[in-house]
Amino acid sequence: MSARVPFSNLPGRHERHFLRKLNNPLFDEPITDYSDEDLLEVQRLDNDELLSYLTDLRSLVQRAITLNPNEESQVILDLKADLDQSYEKSCTLADDQRSNREAISQLLEVIMKTVRTSAGNDTLAQQQLEEEVLARTHHFRLLEHPIVADMLDPDTRIQPHELVAALLSESEEELAAALEIFDAEQLEQTIADARRLLGGMDPIPHDAQARFRQIENCLAGIE
Repeated sequence: MSARVPFSNLPGRHERHFLRKLNNPLFDEPITDYSDEDLLEVQRLDNDELLSYLTDLRSLVQRAITLNPNEESQVILDLKADLDQSYEKSCTLADDQRSNREAISQLLEVIMKTVRTSAGNDTLAQQQLEEEVLARTHHFRLLEHPIVADMLDPDTRIQPHELVAALLSESEEELAAALEIFDAEQLEQTIADARRLLGGMDPIPHDAQARFRQIENCLAGIE
């Protein structure tokens, strides 16, 4: 019997969701039997996305390094927004993207210096820029967690009815990061959905029960 196709060491968003559902009773339609072709297909999708991303990133970097010293503010703001999106996208991709994210972060720092200079002595504008930097730093930190990157992906593979199952399948650390993007109302809804999901299971997976208590504790901590 030939060896099966191996899973990727650093999978992208398609293979990650494949792995979430693999033999996972928390999902309505878990993947319990699959062919090499099934796995190769999600790996192909991840590879195609990676190749497309690298092409887009090169174009984006070229835009950044050819900025005119006195470029219009809207051009700079548009570039900053595109760099933010590129960073977010990189967190959903396969393979090690740390060097690309570092390059994007460095470009953003250069752009923010330009924006600060343009703001001059406007105290309010400078304060708002500092708050933007802090918010971006926090956002990027959360994106280092695959579950967060996959949840926030505009084209996420996690369907709405799968969200609770995905959350309950995560490690304690990954779930803690994911819960940072929830407000109290969303946590309440998640708890209600999780209670319904787990209430229909016998036995309840031990790790899922622990993650459920973690969500409850998170809500209790912000109320």
